[in-house]
Amino acid sequence: MKALRNLLDKIEPSFQKGGPYEKYFAVYEMIDTFLYSPPDVTRHAPHVRDGIDLKRTMSYVVLATFPVILMMLWNTGYQTNIAMTEMGMTQLEGWRGTLLSVLGIDYDPDNMLGNMFIGLLFFLPIYITTLVAGGIWEVLFAAIRNHEVNEGFLVTSMLYSLILPPTIPLWQVALGISFGVVIGKEVFGGTGKNFLNPALTGRAFLFFAYPAQMSGDSIWTPIDGYSSATPLGLAASGGLEAIKEAGFTLQQTFLGNMAGSIGETSTFAILLGGLFLIITRIASYRIILGVFIGMVLTVLMFNMIGSETNPMFSLPWYWHFTLGGFAFGMIFMATDPVTASMTDTGRWIYGFLIGFMVAMIRVINPAFPEGMMLAILFANIFAPLIDFFVVRANVRRRMNRNA
Repeated sequence: MKALRNLLDKIEPSFQKGGPYEKYFAVYEMIDTFLYSPPDVTRHAPHVRDGIDLKRTMSYVVLATFPVILMMLWNTGYQTNIAMTEMGMTQLEGWRGTLLSVLGIDYDPDNMLGNMFIGLLFFLPIYITTLVAGGIWEVLFAAIRNHEVNEGFLVTSMLYSLILPPTIPLWQVALGISFGVVIGKEVFGGTGKNFLNPALTGRAFLFFAYPAQMSGDSIWTPIDGYSSATPLGLAASGGLEAIKEAGFTLQQTFLGNMAGSIGETSTFAILLGGLFLIITRIASYRIILGVFIGMVLTVLMFNMIGSETNPMFSLPWYWHFTLGGFAFGMIFMATDPVTASMTDTGRWIYGFLIGFMVAMIRVINPAFPEGMMLAILFANIFAPLIDFFVVRANVRRRMNRNA
């Protein structure tokens, strides 16, 4: 490794301003800072307190999504093939069907690689659209403010793409990420100065601006005219009995073999990514446990209260845990180092508030059975206030101790 470090130091002047390869400095800087921590000082949030730098932090978050991506590719293709079988279709419409015919890939739900390739054909356009549209805004603001393009957008683009339904029109993908980047981040000064999660801000904008494409049973499977209800939607109308009558099992919802937002269905894959983030100390375990404890205690309270008219009161906490975007939000969204609380005590409170709010929204408001997105955005607003009171309490305690 020392030899590699010496080699990078030796060739660095060639990539600096005035060197023969100065126009490729961004490539050199990307490789150098990925392999080694740069000597730069972090002057604004997110603050890193050990030897790891911001770029590698963001890279680790993207790596943590790999289990989710793999499961998403398979499940999207699997749900597509199942829907085609039930509808009696023999080929996908449009360019996807043409490409699959040219490549000779059949529509067999038992073909794992075939399912993953079909899933890729739905995910890749969404992700490329997100990168292009959001990247344009990132570069534009970077040029105006004369600073480098921040690595945080790689995380934002990935997480944003994973929380969308497979049927969403691409122009809405571009509009949502534009709103999230510009209104959710750049108008406040860019990465480290925003108080709302940009990916969730874009998702929330789409939900309220275009509810027909962001809610309902027909959006979760990428086949026009096919309706597939999600377990969480069934629970809102008929409780646990409706879920079981539809044939869903707890194991199925945990593994993720069901319709839903493309990256939110598999709790198992999400937890694998979360374990990696906790081991590498990228994500705060305090926030994750706070979200989980807040949800469990609130749901247990509703279970004890009960209701004759609202079936969500009786839904057990472990079903809430595996349904909807709870696990994905708990691992990847709530732990955002910029928009979450910074103090250790504040992280417990912040996480608990999210868990409490998602249970409240899901149970009390049956018209909006998801709740995780709004719960996190709500907690984002209060995160600075939570830290303020935690710091004030610590100051008072130290003053009283020294008095």
